[in-house]
Amino acid sequence: MSSSPARLRAHLLAVRLAGVVATPREESLRRYRAFAARDPRVLIGIDPEGVWGVRELLALMAEKCGVSADPRYTSGPDVIDPERTLAALDAFAGRVREAARRGAPVLFGTGHPRRLLGFYGGLADAMSAAGCEVLTPAQGRCVDILTRFGLRTHRLDYVRGVALVREPGSERPGCEPGAHSHSPLPVRVALEAAAEAGGPLPELVIGDHGWVCGAGQLGFEAIGLADTDDPAPFVGEAEGRVSVVVPVDDGARSSHYLPLIRYVLNRACLSQ
Repeated sequence: MSSSPARLRAHLLAVRLAGVVATPREESLRRYRAFAARDPRVLIGIDPEGVWGVRELLALMAEKCGVSADPRYTSGPDVIDPERTLAALDAFAGRVREAARRGAPVLFGTGHPRRLLGFYGGLADAMSAAGCEVLTPAQGRCVDILTRFGLRTHRLDYVRGVALVREPGSERPGCEPGAHSHSPLPVRVALEAAAEAGGPLPELVIGDHGWVCGAGQLGFEAIGLADTDDPAPFVGEAEGRVSVVVPVDDGARSSHYLPLIRYVLNRACLSQ
């Protein structure tokens, strides 16, 4: 597929990465209310400075994603404006291009390994080939993460240079490639390990969920993807702690994100 904006826009709409997406409005509003109440499970590493009530969050998400700003719209599908996705991908690619030009050390991490590992892995391969060191600090380190089932010990692992967490016993054949997680604890553990080892520290963190929010809150440049039900990265962007957030459905088939990799690498002048 061509990496032109028009072709990518058509793809985004066809597979519902943008346009009418699978994320329900009810779930987005529930998480906006939780963010407004400062629920750490929804803050995912961001410590907001401003007043972010549901009204303010709706206005922000309408601006950043294109969701309806009408508080009376309470059920049905959410919407992402594909033009906002494309503009954010261009900004995302600009950050990747600048890091590659410098040969900057980069840290990748995802809380959506089943869906997004291929996207980040493709970027990691290209940036490594361009001379960037793809960092893998704290490999195998245990991280205690609060889940809906209580406190669970996870293990930090890297696949194709991309950090993820695994639950105990997940090494068995047929298991998921990693656990779904919003926690900022893994990136904190990884960054602390990198610092303890004397560096290098990442000049750019690329990922989602707690990886972006946790790194940005600590002062590292961070860019990534986020869905309409994850307001934290967009608040981080609005407050200057996250550099770029690309609005996109983050729960689609992994193959649907391949054209996004090609688009970013082409814009970043890293196409093979």
